[in-house]
This record gives sequence, C-alpha cells and structure tokens, in this order.
Amino acid sequence: MNITGFVFAAGLGTRLYPLTAEKPKALVKYQGKTLLDNALDKMMACGVTDVIVNVHHFPDMIMEAVKRHPLAGRIHISDERAYLRDTAGGVKFAEPFWRHSDLLLLYNVDILSNIDLSKLIDYHLKHRAEATLAVRNRQTQRYFLFEREGCSLCGWENTKTHERIDTKNNDNPLRLAFSGIHVMNAGFAREIASVEKSSVTRFYLDESVGHRILGYVHDEDTWQDVGKFQEFHNFLS
Repeated sequence: MNITGFVFAAGLGTRLYPLTAEKPKALVKYQGKTLLDNALDKMMACGVTDVIVNVHHFPDMIMEAVKRHPLAGRIHISDERAYLRDTAGGVKFAEPFWRHSDLLLLYNVDILSNIDLSKLIDYHLKHRAEATLAVRNRQTQRYFLFEREGCSLCGWENTKTHERIDTKNNDNPLRLAFSGIHVMNAGFAREIASVEKSSVTRFYLDESVGHRILGYVHDEDTWQDVGKFQEFHNFLS
C-alpha cells in the first residue's frame, strides 16, 4: 500500500507570535527539534516514504529545512505562496503529488503527541473507512459529533457560539475533540471539489451521510496543541 504523508505547515503562525516573527511556526523548536522535524519523524516511523509539506509563511526557510531531513529526497513542497487554501483546498491543490497513492496521512505541524500512527492506519483499514479522525475526550469549544455505536461522524458543534450541524439524526452523540491528525483514502480525497480555500471539516461533514467517516479515540496517548504562544509557553514550563 502506498501511503503519502501530508504535513500542514503553511499557516501564518499568528497565534505563536512573537516566536514566529522571523520564522514559520514549523521551525519553532521543542526540546531541540523543530515542530516540522517532529512531524516528519512521526511519518517516517510508521513507514511513510513520501511526504508533502505545504508552505506559505517564510516558505524558503521551510524548503531549506526539509533538505536536512533524512526523508529529504522524498519530501514534496506544495507551494501556497499565492494564497492559503486551508485544509481541504490544500489537499486538493497538492493532488499531483499524491495522485498515485492509496492513502493520505494528514498531520498538523503544531501538534505534539506520542500517538502511534501505525495503529491509526490499521484501525482505518480494518474498519474500511473513507476517513478516520484521531479524536480525544478533552475540553474545547469545537467538537465533532459521533454515533455512540461505531463512532461514525454525525455532526459538529461549537459550544461557545451554540452553532450545531447535524448530518444524521442523533439525540445523544459522543462529543470528541479533533486532534489534528487524520487518515483519508486517496480516492475519497479526489472528491474534494476545488483547490480554492475550503476546510476539511466542512468536507467531512458534507460527505458523512454517504461515506464512512470514523473517529479513532486515543485518550491513552499524550497530546498537546502548541499552536498558541501561551499554551506553548505553559507546555515548556
């Protein structure tokens, strides 16, 4: 099976300012290793041999950094310097790099976790899903909603704004927070309509009625979103 990794590294990093005043958030370091190298190492550890890294903010710095990684010869740069395309648009824009793949493993660069990506992929394949989202029981304001039996995606909710989207009838769903790590069949990814700016959250919700989109609960793993300066500072402390 041909698995291509995708590291979302194109963000402006405004939430991590001033750490991102002179470099992209992908090159912010934790314990002597950049967030980008952390994500690439996770990919390499689970057998991924080709990786796409999208760039926008300080793109040349990221392009130079990937040349020093052991996977350098198999890392493809998806150049979004013209404008940011968000997650779904970014995946579709990079299709020339993954069109011959069977599976995409997607990872937000500002996530630190000891999650075993091989187990996530095995779960996805075993349950014959089109997409599988790593999720956790943690407090946040935005949740994916899942059916209690089978953990199939059935909606989304923002508890702060009280906005809710139900794609299937479910009076008592599981509310689980997305971990920024997911697996998607390449054939399913081809159904993303456009390279224009669009969110993979919206794509998953729109497709959840006719497709098998599952949650993979990994509460036993360590996990931290370090995309915000204060959270990153607290994490270091």
